[in-house]
Amino acid sequence: MTTEERFERIEHVTAGLVEEHRKNREEDRQLWRDTQRQIGELASKIERFAEESRAADKRLEERIDRLADKVERLADESRAADKRLEDRIESLVSAIGKALTK
Repeated sequence: MTTEERFERIEHVTAGLVEEHRKNREEDRQLWRDTQRQIGELASKIERFAEESRAADKRLEERIDRLADKVERLADESRAADKRLEDRIESLVSAIGKALTK
C-alpha cells in the first residue's frame, strides 16, 4: 500500500467518523427536543391534574360542610323530640300517680 493510498484510506475513515459523529449529534439533538417536549407535556398534565384535584377537594369540602350542617340540624331535632317525649312521659307518670292516690 502506497503512502497515497494510506492517506486516502485515512481520509475515508476520518470522513466516516465525522459523518457518524454528525449523525449521532443530530440524533442527540432530536432526543433532546423530544425529551423537552415530553417534559412540557408532563408538566401540563400534572398542572391539569392538580387543578382538578383542587376542584374536587373544594367540592368535597362543601359537601362535608353541608352534611355536617344537616347532622347538626337532625341532632337538634332529635334533642327537641326527646325533650317532648320526656315531658309527655313525666306528665303521664304524674297523672298516673295522681290517679293512684285517689
